[in-house]
Amino acid sequence: MNKAEIKTYKGERFDGEREFYGCRGALLEGCVFEGERDGESAFKEAENIEAVDCSFRLRYPFWHNSGSVLVGCELTDTCRAPFWYSRRARMEDCRIFGTKAVRECKDIVIERCRVISDEMGWSTEGLTVTDSSVEGFYFAMRAENVRLRGVDFKGKYSFQYVNGGSVVASTLDTKDAFWHAKGVYIKDSVIKGEYLAWYSEDITFENCVISGTQPFCYCKGLKLINCELHGCDLAFEKSEVLADITTHVDSIKNPAVGRISAPSVGEIIRDDPESLCEITVRGC
Repeated sequence: MNKAEIKTYKGERFDGEREFYGCRGALLEGCVFEGERDGESAFKEAENIEAVDCSFRLRYPFWHNSGSVLVGCELTDTCRAPFWYSRRARMEDCRIFGTKAVRECKDIVIERCRVISDEMGWSTEGLTVTDSSVEGFYFAMRAENVRLRGVDFKGKYSFQYVNGGSVVASTLDTKDAFWHAKGVYIKDSVIKGEYLAWYSEDITFENCVISGTQPFCYCKGLKLINCELHGCDLAFEKSEVLADITTHVDSIKNPAVGRISAPSVGEIIRDDPESLCEITVRGC
């Protein structure tokens, strides 16, 4: 679309139902979406919308959209579900607080944002989050190709059923993370939380610091490369694992197959005849 065809709105207020329905290009600067009419879905079925320093306070502003760019915007908790069924959206330096902020979308990029959202990223394909803080329960459940870099995350039940992706140079303070996840690579990160990665498949942790009770149970294709474990007891139960651990492990319980190497282990529990994993204690 020719730039001359894109209409610009500055400092305006909108509160109607589907104010920009089907719009094929608009630039909004310093606009506010709120008001007595309490309209929903401001940009439903729209394309190539750019919003700068705008505030969205009404429900469902970006449903069935493509090519949206938001810079310095606020999506309050009253938006409820700001992005659903949308494609190719980018948010930079935004505050994103809708409880279901991104759902069933494709190719979403979030940079330098603050996100507080339960149920964020569900069933989304291609979710990239960099240099941001994220809070919420069930982050990225059933999502595909999720990539985090430089993210500070807090919240329970994250990354469940995630299929493909990576976490790099991030801090995850989370319980029951990566359950049933597949094909995820985590590097140079700190992971705090109980019951990590149960029932996961083909997950690799490299140069990570991991803490919390009963990690890595019932896993397949699990790899730990040069990782620290702290306060980890009853680890690796029933798992297929290759692990090179650089710190003391409190206890290991009945790993199925593979190899585990650690400088010391408080207790090795072998009360299952099917536990055939090789365990090497390097300090002995």
